[in-house]
Formats: sequence, structure tokens, C-alpha cells
Amino acid sequence: MVSVFLINSMVVAIAVIIHYEFLIQLSALMPKMKIRHRFRIVLGVFGALIAHAVEIWIFAFAYYFMHQAEKWGTLVGNFSGSLVDCAYFSFTTFTTLGFGDIEPLGDLRYLTGIESLTGLVLITWTASFLYYEMQRFWGSK
Repeated sequence: MVSVFLINSMVVAIAVIIHYEFLIQLSALMPKMKIRHRFRIVLGVFGALIAHAVEIWIFAFAYYFMHQAEKWGTLVGNFSGSLVDCAYFSFTTFTTLGFGDIEPLGDLRYLTGIESLTGLVLITWTASFLYYEMQRFWGSK
């Protein structure tokens, strides 16, 4: 159980650090751009989407490697064991969409739960960041 906690914590920490770095870089880049404020916000949205996609793929790799190792549990259902299936599962889990066509068994359930919570927090963080950036540039022409 300690190893499950440590692995899950490491995956979450990597995702949070990636998100932080993306937002810091976007925040530094946006004021320097010599384009209209609307396009700055669009850049921020696309940058945030890229950050989320990278974070989702971090979880997908964790699912893939944990699924391959027998002691961590398995993913069952409409699942072939491929990295692409792990990414699909990660996208539906991170966004809390959860179609339910793939089900985690064993210790993978804990990573699924923490990914949903992490996705919720990081998506909310992104919304706050974009709101702040819109307020900062909305008056700029």
C-alpha cells in the first residue's frame, strides 16, 4: 500500500509541476506579445489545453506501466492494453467524463480516483488563470 501511495503521489506531483510551469511560461509570454489582446487570450487557452493533454498523457503512461505489471491491478472492459487505450481512459478520467467502458481493478483504482481529483483541481486552476489573464488584458487594445 505504501508503494501505491508513493507512485500515485509521484504521478500527481509531476502533473502539478507541469501545469505550474506551463502557466508560469504563459503568464510571462503573454504580456510580451505584440498582438491584440484577443489573440493573447486564445494563446492562453491553447497553451492550457496543451498542458492538460501533457498531464493526461503522464497519467496514461502510469496506467500503461501499472497495467503491464501484474501486481498493480488491471484495466478491463473495452480495453486492448495499448497505450492509446490508456490515454483514452486517462482523458475520460481526468475530465471526470467517465464513460464506464473501461473499468480499473486492483490498485489502479486509486490512481483513477486521484487522477479525477487532480483533473478537477488543474482544470479549475486553468479557469482561474484564464480569468485573471482576461482581466489583465481585457482593457488593452
